[in-house]
Amino acid sequence: MDPNHTQIELTTENIKLICHRHYGAGSDGILYGPIISGDEIKLRIFNPDGSEAEKSGNGIRIFSRYLLDAGYITSDSFVLQTLGGQVVVEILKTSGELIKVNMGKVSFQSDVIPMLGDSREVIDEEMKFGDEGYNVTCLSIGNPHCVIPATDISEALARKLGPLVENHSDFPNKINLQLLKVMDRHNIQIEIWERGAGYTMASGSSSCAAASAAFRLGLIENKVAVHMPGGIINIEITADGFVYMTGTVDSVARGVFTDHFLKQLQ
Repeated sequence: MDPNHTQIELTTENIKLICHRHYGAGSDGILYGPIISGDEIKLRIFNPDGSEAEKSGNGIRIFSRYLLDAGYITSDSFVLQTLGGQVVVEILKTSGELIKVNMGKVSFQSDVIPMLGDSREVIDEEMKFGDEGYNVTCLSIGNPHCVIPATDISEALARKLGPLVENHSDFPNKINLQLLKVMDRHNIQIEIWERGAGYTMASGSSSCAAASAAFRLGLIENKVAVHMPGGIINIEITADGFVYMTGTVDSVARGVFTDHFLKQLQ
C-alpha cells in the first residue's frame, strides 16, 4: 500500500479487515510505503493481526520490486529503512525478477532477541513447549526467531508447536518459529510459524535465521539453499557475519479499494 496514493489510517481493526481473506483483500500482511524523507526510503510492515513487524525478507524483496516498477528507484542498488534496521538491496535483473538483500548481522544474544533469563547466547538450549522438550537456537536478525532442528518436519508439527513457541513466556515480544531439517551441507528444509501471522509457506527472514542457526551449529556451509513449501531462497553468510538473501519476485496484480470498502475502514 503506497501512502503517496492511498490515504488510509492503519489502525489494528483496519489492518485486520484489509488482510481478511473473506471480507477484505486477503493478505499475509501489509507493506506500507514508500515513506520518503529526503533521500531516505522507509518501509513499515504490518502483520494480519494488526501488529507491526520489524523486518521481513520476502516483504523487502516484494517492496523493492514495487519501487522499481513504480519508478521510485532507477539504480540497481539502494538502501531501505525498516523498523528492524537498514538493509541494502541489489537488483540482479533489471526486470526486478531476482533481488539480493543484505539483511544485516544476526545476534544470538538473549537480551537482543529478546529472551528472559541470564544474559547469554541461546545456542542449542533445551526448552519445553507443551509436554515435550526441544533443543532450540534463538536469534535476532532485526526480528526474533526460534530454530528447532529435527529429523522430521511437517506443516502439522509447525501448526502444533507454532502457537506454543510464539507465546512462550520466555519471549516477551513473542517469536517466529522455524523447524529445521538439514538435507546436506548446502541444502536445508524449513517449516515456518510466523509471529502475528501463523503458518507461512515461505519467509525470507526465517530462511536467514534458520541458515544462520544451522551454520552456527556447524551443520552446513556458509552458502545454502533454503527449501520451503512456497519456494527456494539462497542464503550466504559472509566471513564478517553479514547474511545475504537472494530470491525471485513475481508480480501478480494491481488494484484499488472500492468506495464501499473504504467507508468500512473509516
